[in-house]
Amino acid sequence: MSAVNKAVSRRRFQRKITERLAVGGMFLCAGVTIFFLLTILGYVLYHGAAAINWEFLTSLPVPAGESGGGIANALIGSILVVACAAAMAVPIGLGAAVFVNEFPTARFGRFVRFLAEVLTGVPSIVVGLFAYALVVRPMGGFSGFSGSVAYAFIMIPIILISAHEAFRLVPDSLREASLALGIPKWRTILSVVLPASSSALLTGVVLAVSRALGEAAPMLFTAFGNPFWNLNLGKPIATVPLLIYTYATAPYEDWHRKAWAASFVLLVVVLFTSVVTRAFLRGKSHE
Repeated sequence: MSAVNKAVSRRRFQRKITERLAVGGMFLCAGVTIFFLLTILGYVLYHGAAAINWEFLTSLPVPAGESGGGIANALIGSILVVACAAAMAVPIGLGAAVFVNEFPTARFGRFVRFLAEVLTGVPSIVVGLFAYALVVRPMGGFSGFSGSVAYAFIMIPIILISAHEAFRLVPDSLREASLALGIPKWRTILSVVLPASSSALLTGVVLAVSRALGEAAPMLFTAFGNPFWNLNLGKPIATVPLLIYTYATAPYEDWHRKAWAASFVLLVVVLFTSVVTRAFLRGKSHE
């Protein structure tokens, strides 16, 4: 009996040690993640704080050697380009996810999912070159619309994969109950499946927008940049990532500070969007 008790005590001790190691490992990973996040934010803010002011957010860029200026046109340009890209990517990504999950053909569904996973790993500069060949050359010039097309190609696989996973989490009993009431399948998808997975879908869209918002490489071959105000997506347009690249690679110290400041603004926009989305979803889950 004593031998049995010793064995039980040994197993309990091992389980406690394993549990404590696991909990400690999780806290360590969380701490490392928070540390690097705060370090990046602090480093970017330290180098760009001197250039962040109201004029920086509301003024146009100035030529090299002149003081002042800002990134207002790039901020508006990024919003326009990403909004246009989202208008193209969200319906396509959600539609593909609905088809793969709700009208399943096992082999074709796996093929589409595999293609989406491959597309998420394609370098953004390759996407930019593809958009250049697909849109810029036929249109005869650079444009904000071609940048939106490039961003859409980046966003679609992210939305498709996240939406596919969200649809898989919806219990089949909800679909069966709706169909049992005589409701058509298309209406079941619109009235049952989509609302039940709306939180996860919104999260996927935010992730896709955040990924696209920080990409500069595709803009080199598409939007091309513009130092003036331009709200026409049919012409070259300024974006924040491209402006950061231009300022960071220039030999001017003032532009370097502005590049750091623009980087901080971009980080704040992404963080603010994520926090607002999570707060909205949390409030919705308590209703």
